[in-house]
Amino acid sequence: MAEPIAQPASAPQASGVSTPVRARIDRRSVPISERVIEFGLFLAGASGVLVTVLIVGTLVYEAVGYFREVPILDFLTGTSWGPQFVPASHGVLPLIAGTLVTTLVALLVAVPVGTIVALWLSEYAPTKLRESVKPVLELLSAVPTVVFGYFALLFVIPILQTMFGWVGYELGGFNMLGAGLVMGIMIVPYVASLSEDAMRAVPKSLREGAYAMGATKFQTCVQVVFPAALSGITAAYILAVSRALGETMIVVVAAGGQPNFTMDPLQQAQTLTAYIASVAKGDLPVGSIGYRAIFAVGLTLLVMTLFFNVGGHWLRQRYKEAY
Repeated sequence: MAEPIAQPASAPQASGVSTPVRARIDRRSVPISERVIEFGLFLAGASGVLVTVLIVGTLVYEAVGYFREVPILDFLTGTSWGPQFVPASHGVLPLIAGTLVTTLVALLVAVPVGTIVALWLSEYAPTKLRESVKPVLELLSAVPTVVFGYFALLFVIPILQTMFGWVGYELGGFNMLGAGLVMGIMIVPYVASLSEDAMRAVPKSLREGAYAMGATKFQTCVQVVFPAALSGITAAYILAVSRALGETMIVVVAAGGQPNFTMDPLQQAQTLTAYIASVAKGDLPVGSIGYRAIFAVGLTLLVMTLFFNVGGHWLRQRYKEAY
């Protein structure tokens, strides 16, 4: 009678669940060309991290010098901004208020419009029409932002002035409402494209199950597809917030250059990015308090963007669906 063949010690035991076995690769057997390519890919990936570290390091280094002369509490709670003037004022709240108001106006336009466009592209539009409309929509994000700025100044704001004139309100030539509306139009492609990709990734079986239970197409879109794609849609919203916070040229051209501490979108104001762009022209001596204020404002913007990105990452992980 033949003896049973002994199994290798490394073979997985039969337990009904397959156990993946990771093969070890002998590095000496890898060709030199493959090692060079792998090292090049590593350098490409590490360069992004290195650049980010250098940017943050530069901001922190210069901002520390600024906060040695200006108490951070005065910086965060002051309601008047003018570090290059005499007497100087170092309250960043006017710039933060202008940034948040223009961002909020932009989101009020981009989020509903972009979501509706994404639902239509994903669930209602015929395939050929979707393949034609989506690239054209994405081309909107390729328009230079300075063009959007003058579009807001020369087209949108005059229309708003006429509309508010009908009710007896004299709207100024620079205001946050016009700038925010055009910013919203600019970031609609970001919301629509990424949200549509997330909705298209929802398995077809979920839609078919909803139809089998008697749901209409609209009910399937709102109650099945949208919740299933919520993590991806949230990522699109967070990208839109980050894009609006970092927008420069539209607010420089259309929102005005006065750092007013106001939450009224009908007034002109200055944002964090607009201040950086307006004073970073080489007119301030290097090492002066006004020069270092640029980096303090930049660090503030970086922290705000980081806060929204971390919140978006948490939401994506919280509502992520695995299929």
